[in-house]
Amino acid sequence: MVTNTSGKKKTAVARATVSEGTGRVRINAEPVELVGPEQARLKMLEPFRIADDELRNSIDIDVTVSGGGFAGQADAARTAIARGLVEYTNDPELRDTFMSFDRSLLVNDVRQSESKKWGGPGARARYQKSYR
Repeated sequence: MVTNTSGKKKTAVARATVSEGTGRVRINAEPVELVGPEQARLKMLEPFRIADDELRNSIDIDVTVSGGGFAGQADAARTAIARGLVEYTNDPELRDTFMSFDRSLLVNDVRQSESKKWGGPGARARYQKSYR
């Protein structure tokens, strides 16, 4: 059985494919152990710390991530992996465990940065003026 899932964070989009295997996790065709920085790697592997180790050793996960920066990509990959595990195992107990730990494991973070407007240096800030 093969399961395809996706995850989003800011402008990063991750697509995960979960299939039977030997415990191989690849991010953009690269083993997850080689992904840097370490903070991003730990974030991506969070779903496995919550789920049992027997599950990790019986499946392969291939994740393709594009867009955004390393933190957004890590969050998107984390969501895609967690969704893939829940869908692959079809286990409501695992789903409830993920939801109680952190809702963003299974639910995309839809917040986007607001675009810059005229009359100021950013989205909300305005240029200062002085009357001297």
